[in-house]
Amino acid sequence: MLIGELARRTGVSPRLLRYYEEQGLLETRRGPNGYRHYAPEAVETVRRIRTLLDAGLTTDVIRSLLPCVRGEGVGFNWCDEVRATLEGELTALDARIDGLRRNRTAIASYLARYEETGTGTGTG
Repeated sequence: MLIGELARRTGVSPRLLRYYEEQGLLETRRGPNGYRHYAPEAVETVRRIRTLLDAGLTTDVIRSLLPCVRGEGVGFNWCDEVRATLEGELTALDARIDGLRRNRTAIASYLARYEETGTGTGTG
């Protein structure tokens, strides 16, 4: 199928499909006219990519996981590499959440000091 058809069937813009190709997430072949031709399985591949992106994974991580994704939706062939990758992503996400909580606490304390003084020039 051509890129326009894949875009229509997945709801993903042709520009984004070309980006997925550049990132090594989506395979295509070129016809004699230079047009991209996608296999029918590309529809499900794009859906998997979107699901993994929605989970917050980077295209680098998705590239390493896609060979292990199978079936409808996102099911994994659970090899040690997939588990280790997802555990690493979860650890990094937990660290980001902890950092955001610290940031939120700091900002909330600034606002509390402002509320106490009414001017925002409180000490300490």
